[in-house]
Amino acid sequence: MTIHHEHFRQPLQRTPFHDRLVALSKTEEWASWNSYKVPRVVDKLSSEYFAVRSGCAVMDLTPMEKYRITGTGARAYLDRLVTRDISALKPGRVTYVVWCNDDGKVIDDGTLFQLGEDDYRVCAQHHQLDWFLMSAAGFDVQIRTETHDVAALAVQGPTSYSVLTAAGIDGLDQLRPFGIANLKCGDVAVTVSRTGYTGDLGYEVWVEPGDALQVWDAIFAVQGHYDIVAMGLDALEMVRIEAGFIMPGFDFNTAESTVRDGYDRSPYEIGLDWVVSLDKGHFTGRKALLAEKSRPIKRRLTKLVVEGNKPVGEAYIFAGKKGKQIGEIKCAIWSPVLKANLALADIEYTNGHLPTDLWARFDYQRELKWRTAWAKCHAQSKPFYSAEHRSTTPPNRF
Repeated sequence: MTIHHEHFRQPLQRTPFHDRLVALSKTEEWASWNSYKVPRVVDKLSSEYFAVRSGCAVMDLTPMEKYRITGTGARAYLDRLVTRDISALKPGRVTYVVWCNDDGKVIDDGTLFQLGEDDYRVCAQHHQLDWFLMSAAGFDVQIRTETHDVAALAVQGPTSYSVLTAAGIDGLDQLRPFGIANLKCGDVAVTVSRTGYTGDLGYEVWVEPGDALQVWDAIFAVQGHYDIVAMGLDALEMVRIEAGFIMPGFDFNTAESTVRDGYDRSPYEIGLDWVVSLDKGHFTGRKALLAEKSRPIKRRLTKLVVEGNKPVGEAYIFAGKKGKQIGEIKCAIWSPVLKANLALADIEYTNGHLPTDLWARFDYQRELKWRTAWAKCHAQSKPFYSAEHRSTTPPNRF
């Protein structure tokens, strides 16, 4: 895809779905994501949030960084790059991965798609081409950016399967979670993955930019039979926190962006132990992670339920209400579904253990007057929200 772009006239690029989003926008709340103009809120934050949890929400994923990795050495290269054992990955499947620098600190996370034999796609939050190319020395592999060459929609929510089927995409009934299928939407070729960032039933639809609007229109043509809502970044932030998903660069500092020593984080420190396979053989950062694994953990990004109904926002975490400061909240929301304050916090451990008496100290405003409050916090390891219908195959029809 060739982009004709006068940067001094239009500093942010437009995705293939931009005109449809402009037509739906009631707020004109826009943000920059990887040099693209995207909505923070399209219409109402509440309706976009509840569409994910009780209907169907559609979000433009085109700005996500996408890299195509091919060649006879692609599998060996990826196995060296990421911390996870990917030996079981097969064509038509997706897995979640992270990659680190030599010090075992996370550079980024993403999803790894095996599209075919020796053919992979990596989707990441941040620009990774430089790191990927440096890491490719000695491997028979080709790496190219395809961010602008592939348009994408996230179609998420309990009725997402029914909506896509009604839109003319057949063949989703046997697509399991983290599966990929090459299908048709009318006469348009699409790739559909049963993936998402919401913790609910959902799919991601990948299509050529020139065919993007035809797919969008097919989906929204069944509006009325189903409640379909275009979603922005703010609603995504709410549902991803409920699902316990982390955001590099927001919930923790990535290795490449950190200026001061000790401010970056390892997979163990952000709760991603489960994607580190120390027994798979050598990968970048393995030596440092082996050494870290042998020591008591010093800190961890921890899921917290905060008592009360006052928005926590930016807050410090203390060991006891009169104890010392041991951390800070990185992101927080009030969950409409769970009726609870949810947060992810970076917390220091004591002798390898999480302190038991956790309190948040935060400021809030009431009638233009700032007040300081304390709220007890309860740590948990499981996602705050987990939908049973998320993994049902075939999904329920509505």
